[in-house]
Amino acid sequence: MMDLMLRFTLLLLLLHAGVSGSYSTVINSNLPRLNIKESQPVLPILSPSPLMPFTNVSVPKLSGKCPLNFSNVESVITTTAIDCWGSLAPYLANVVCCPQLDATINILLGQSSGTLTLNDDTLAKYCLSDITQLLEAQGSYNQLLELCSINHTNLTRASCPLVDLTQIENILNKSKVFESCKRIDPVKECSHRECENAITDAAINMASKNYSVPDMIDDCRKIVLRWLASKLEPSDASKVLRGTSSCKINKVCPLVFPDTKNVSKACGNTNNNQTTCCDTLEHYITKLQDQSFITNLQAISCASSFAASLQKANVSINVYDICRVKLKDFSLQG
Repeated sequence: MMDLMLRFTLLLLLLHAGVSGSYSTVINSNLPRLNIKESQPVLPILSPSPLMPFTNVSVPKLSGKCPLNFSNVESVITTTAIDCWGSLAPYLANVVCCPQLDATINILLGQSSGTLTLNDDTLAKYCLSDITQLLEAQGSYNQLLELCSINHTNLTRASCPLVDLTQIENILNKSKVFESCKRIDPVKECSHRECENAITDAAINMASKNYSVPDMIDDCRKIVLRWLASKLEPSDASKVLRGTSSCKINKVCPLVFPDTKNVSKACGNTNNNQTTCCDTLEHYITKLQDQSFITNLQAISCASSFAASLQKANVSINVYDICRVKLKDFSLQG
């Protein structure tokens, strides 16, 4: 019954999306082939909130010690609570919940901190606790920080050498960052990376004031995102930050592939029983579905990776065609 309810809810998400399209085949022809034309869109590149807004389910217990102004971003916090709703959050973590939570933290700091960062670890911990209290009061998952790998350092300067707003604005190419990012088309952004490149260039310039190491550049990138969020309305900032993060999300298959020995055994010999092969493959893919909800672009990457694994395991037949595997089979809604 719970499985049926989950699938129905995810179907509602797709209906809310209202996005259609097709993808050309990107999987190497030497690999077991996937007929992508038969598949329906799994999820748009920039996901909408999957559920309608809910009223508060409890009163948040705030510390009273966090200096951030939560009232500035009430609508964004509500969106995050919806995107990370209860038991659905673990399934939507990679695609919807965690990107929105990360965007919300950057928007909150950009809109209300004045310095784009909290330099006191104790204050950062209080603020992070308050954020989770506000989200859980509106029905969000109760282990969001663990789910999205977020801790109090996500609210601080971390290793970025610049934290003074005046210094940051002096070194930033403000017009380039703002004009490139004030309004983005998620599809075009993932192709041309105009906004992302402007953000990265600014982060590199900031990090170069000390030592330009990868972690430092990433930390400075967060500061740039907060500065950008401070110049936009919260709802617009959310769209921009989600739009840039979606490009990174769609590059990689988030699924973890268990040992394929049973599939290779059932399908590796061309003389093997086709029904046995397809039943084994279906069982394997069903287990993958339990991990996460993924986008169509991620599904393409996952299908290609799985096909490569099967080929390495000496599966030479086109199991995708023989067993009628489609892109949507790699996600929960399959």
